[in-house]
Amino acid sequence: MELDQSGAAGAEVSVEERAEEQKLIRRLQLMMNMVMQVIAQDASLTVDDASQMIADSRKAALAMFPGKELAYDLIWKPRFQRLMRERFRIM
Repeated sequence: MELDQSGAAGAEVSVEERAEEQKLIRRLQLMMNMVMQVIAQDASLTVDDASQMIADSRKAALAMFPGKELAYDLIWKPRFQRLMRERFRIM
């Protein structure tokens, strides 16, 4: 077990790993924002198409961050629900 400078034991995260995670987070945010923009602005989009886009974006997010279902449900699910309510007057 290695101690860091403060004397606490912990897992070291390399600069490269941290940079890669930040890159994935930015990519996820961009993807989710694009999906939300398409749902909000495409007048020809049906409820079913929008729902499929949301389901596909969830799959992609969980592929990028496996095991983070709770984080998705807390962060992105309410935003998509609000958008669907506003756009299609449902949910």
